[in-house]
Formats: sequence, structure tokens, C-alpha cells
Amino acid sequence: MIRVGLDPMIVHLGPFTLTWYGLAIFAAVVVAVALVVRWAKQRGIPSDWIYNVAMWGIVGGIIGARLFTLIDTFDYYVENPMAIFALWEGGLAIFGAILGGFAGGVLCCWRKGYPVGQIADLAAPGLITAQAIGRLGCIVNGDAYGAPTTLPFAIVYTNPNNSFAPLGVPTHATPIYEIVWDLLVLGVLLKLRGRLKPDGALFAAYLGMYSLGRFFISFFRENVPVLAGLNAAQVIALVALGVAVFFLAFRARLVSPTQAPAAGEAQAPEVTA
Repeated sequence: MIRVGLDPMIVHLGPFTLTWYGLAIFAAVVVAVALVVRWAKQRGIPSDWIYNVAMWGIVGGIIGARLFTLIDTFDYYVENPMAIFALWEGGLAIFGAILGGFAGGVLCCWRKGYPVGQIADLAAPGLITAQAIGRLGCIVNGDAYGAPTTLPFAIVYTNPNNSFAPLGVPTHATPIYEIVWDLLVLGVLLKLRGRLKPDGALFAAYLGMYSLGRFFISFFRENVPVLAGLNAAQVIALVALGVAVFFLAFRARLVSPTQAPAAGEAQAPEVTA
């Protein structure tokens, strides 16, 4: 058994609260942005573009993540309305973050004239890396705990300050399952980077692969069914997977490494707005 007895809260000083979950999310964002900036430079894309899109994407991601959580656990937030703003405590739905962040990024690209597909492809490996890092916080926080199990690698939460997972109950290590899947997806994306065309295809591959894994991992979590025995995350995963597969099947193509632009060879398109 994997026993998690770490207090989710690191320090609480007046209005300031630092949690392991919040620290993991912060680290995830910093690492993702740094990676995408590095890859953008290799493609001749200005760093300012990435920082601008990142700001819009982060705001959109937070809004989307919270909205999806509100819809999924509406009764809890009706009884605890101030918890809506306690982002450091967890409760940020990953699909809401992906879709909200994508919407924010697209809106930024549209307003400033940036190439949406090209930047989305640059962001895809960074996003899946951020998701893996963020799930480290979920291991401590317990907000993505699994269903009860007798498997020898189950997670058992023992800290009384954990307000999400049931204490002392062996549960599926779903955050770890997802970290492993995220890292596998990252490996595939790095292999396909620069080889999957047209622009936007790599992001579609990221969305499809993550959704496929999330669909099956969700069977090991306790969630309320919303449609045909499937929970909300699984329904969204199927829709996202369908969109990604449709795009890849009718638009995507692989090119040989010799056809892919070398690092620094591609020039950024001129800003039009």
C-alpha cells in the first residue's frame, strides 16, 4: 500500500495559504511555459507571443476548470459558496482547464494575428507535461482519489486534514495512473513533433490520446453517472476523442524527418493585428 499522510497544507499565515496542490499547479505552469518558449525559439517564434498566449490560456483554463467543477458538484458549492474562490484547495476539472485554456489561447491568437495551429502544436507537449506535474499535487490533496480496491499498490490517505479522499480506505492510485499515461502521451508527442501535419494536428493527437486514457482511468474512480452509465469526464472524453479522431483521419498526415523543418529554420509569420 502507498500511504499518504502528508498534510495537504504547507503553511497558513493570515489570508495566505500555501498547499502542495497549489505549489504543484504553479510548478506545472512555470515548467510548461518555459518548455514552450524554448521550443518556440527553435521555430523562430518570438517569446512574447508565447507569454501573451499563456496569460490568456491560464485565465481561460482557471475559469473553465472551475466552471466544470461547479457543474459536476453543484450541491457542494451551493452549501459552500466561498469555496468557489479557494482554488488552492483543489477542485479544478482538467477537461475544463484544457477547453477553457484552449479557448483563451485561440482568442488571444485571433486578436493578435498569431498562427493558432502552430502555437497549439508547440503547446501540446508542454500541456501534457503540466498535467503530469499537477497530478503530483493531487496525490497529496486526495481530490482525484480512486474507488476502493485491494490492489497492493493502492493509495491509503491517513491525514485528518484531507477533506476529499476517505481516510484509511485503500483506493485505486488514479493520480499515478494518469501521470504514467501522461508521460506515455508526452513520449509519443515528442516523437511526432515536426512530423505530423498540418498545423494543429499534433494538438489534436494530444487531445485524442489524453481523452482515451482519461476515459478508461475514470472507470477506477467513483463518480456520479450522467449518461448511459458514464460520468461527466467520460462523456467529455468521448466527445473530445471523436473530434480529435475526425480531424486526424481526414486532415493529418505524417512527413519524413527530412521534410520536417529543422530547429530554427521555420520563420514566424508576420503579425497582422
